[in-house]
Amino acid sequence: MTTVAAYAAPSAKAPLERTTIERRQVREFDVLIDIKFAGICHSDIHQAREGWGEAIFPMVPGHEIAGVVTEVGPGVTKFAVGDRVGVGCMVDSCRECDNCKAGLEQYCTGGGMVGTYNAVGKDGETTYGGYAEKIVVDENYVVRIPEGLALDVAAPLLCAGITTYSPLKHWNAGPGKKVAVVGLGGLGHMGVKIAHALGAEVTVLSQSLRKKDDGLKLGAAHYYATSDPETFKELAGSFDIILSTVSAPLDLDAYLALLKTDGAFVNVGAPEEPVALNLFSVIGGRKTLAGSGIGGIQETQDMLDFCAEHGFGAEIELISASEINEAYERVLASDVRYRFVIDTTTI
Repeated sequence: MTTVAAYAAPSAKAPLERTTIERRQVREFDVLIDIKFAGICHSDIHQAREGWGEAIFPMVPGHEIAGVVTEVGPGVTKFAVGDRVGVGCMVDSCRECDNCKAGLEQYCTGGGMVGTYNAVGKDGETTYGGYAEKIVVDENYVVRIPEGLALDVAAPLLCAGITTYSPLKHWNAGPGKKVAVVGLGGLGHMGVKIAHALGAEVTVLSQSLRKKDDGLKLGAAHYYATSDPETFKELAGSFDIILSTVSAPLDLDAYLALLKTDGAFVNVGAPEEPVALNLFSVIGGRKTLAGSGIGGIQETQDMLDFCAEHGFGAEIELISASEINEAYERVLASDVRYRFVIDTTTI
């Protein structure tokens, strides 16, 4: 075992504090990664504060990890020392179920994917995430960060990027399609960039017009305030795809009314509370109410290559590890443009 410095939540809702954790020795197919940057995702806060249910403590959050390989196991063929790599929301899965074999490891039915943190690996050990100096991961759950992407702006792509790229690809966002993105935050700003790069006509639906200039710069053609009742009248029946990136409960019936016939409302934000729905909102217009998680490993690689090809990463605020707790409060207050990224040299 190797001892490394990390920031951990000692218990639910407790402030994160500097500590040390143990990383396993490099096994045959493992890579040791010197973490350079780690993004702060809203799901880190949900889990550290048990908003999504009982969690494992102490918890080292972080599943937007960018770094450099410093050691490889004897069986590793995909990576070499010095490679620029990333780790996202999972570090293992059963590898045997139909989904795993189809490259949908995120939907593993053979016990479920093993989360990068707040999970238990096949070896019975608790997983710890990216708010740390180093991490050891099986090569099959590591992706390569293209040279065209700086590591700091690449880190959030490992969750925010793939979480928006996967559903946009699945529901065929592209030329001739009208896509609305609900919320312009960590996920939403990547949804706008990716949908625009795919060729879709993008509209942002946000509570206010406060970030309108940003939304238009990121690639949106239109920007509306959902606090204005006229928005829902004006945009009725407008969209092929609505991608909801917010973790607050929405009036689903109102948003479903914005879809065209056969349109899809896709949730990637996950509210802590149940939401209500009148089924006539989907029956009329043969509409789809759906959800989407992250992507599989190959799709995550495809997303990174796509972002590099189109010359963009995330919009970030780089912070030191000592600012993590403040950053959590600012995320909850929607006071970040648009992803906090920890410089892990400060841990």
